[in-house]
Amino acid sequence: DVQLQASGGGLVQAGGSLRLACTASGFTSADYTIGWFRQAPGKEREFVAAINWSGSTTFYEDDAKGRFTISRDSAKKLVVLQMTNLKPEDTGVYYCGSAPGIFTVVSRYDAWGQGTQVTVSS
Repeated sequence: DVQLQASGGGLVQAGGSLRLACTASGFTSADYTIGWFRQAPGKEREFVAAINWSGSTTFYEDDAKGRFTISRDSAKKLVVLQMTNLKPEDTGVYYCGSAPGIFTVVSRYDAWGQGTQVTVSS
């Protein structure tokens, strides 16, 4: 089974930065996408950014463009979401998940890490 674990969340002020990391293991195929999703209380899980395991294709939610960067280190089995210029609306639990293809739709993801809390104060 694919195993994922998110880390790196914390409490920051608006305009600050955080680096989230997702460790990934157990893939049986290289044709996977690793995505980051944010879930706020009472809301559904929302797409933030994704990258295919080869690193050749990336996707970003509109508000993340220019602020967040997703990258991967295949040797370390690691996907990183570098977040800058954080806004209070970025607050939520960030989950990394995997999908057997290239997807940004949450329903396509079939493995998840536990998530890491990101809180951005005004």
